[in-house]
Amino acid sequence: FSIMKIYGIGTDIVCVDRITKLIKNKKYLNRLFSKEEIFKCSKLKNNNNCYAKRFAAKEAFSKAFGTGISNGINLNEIVVTNEKSGKPLIKLQGNTLKIIIKKLKKKPKIALSLSDEKNYAVAFVTISL
Repeated sequence: FSIMKIYGIGTDIVCVDRITKLIKNKKYLNRLFSKEEIFKCSKLKNNNNCYAKRFAAKEAFSKAFGTGISNGINLNEIVVTNEKSGKPLIKLQGNTLKIIIKKLKKKPKIALSLSDEKNYAVAFVTISL
């Protein structure tokens, strides 16, 4: 096995009601989430928690990367999806992917854990090289 170096860790907790209010405005919905995420969450009965977990993951990722959401990092290019098993993962796209690879000199390994409980969603991210 290979030894991986942890580049950064990040965590975030989000109040589901805050995200519910935010995404009522379609402009924010499209700025925060990819088409893939919107499609997935819109099909779910409890879609507000789906969006809240994804938002928390994006914030946790930006904290792990160390820049926050700035300098060309776009939330809708940090895409939270799932493996067939259900395990959550982050896919980077577009300009955000280019910025991450340029800074880290390679594509990072990203581990993601998500959880929610009625009014709150939480995410934990590690970025390894």
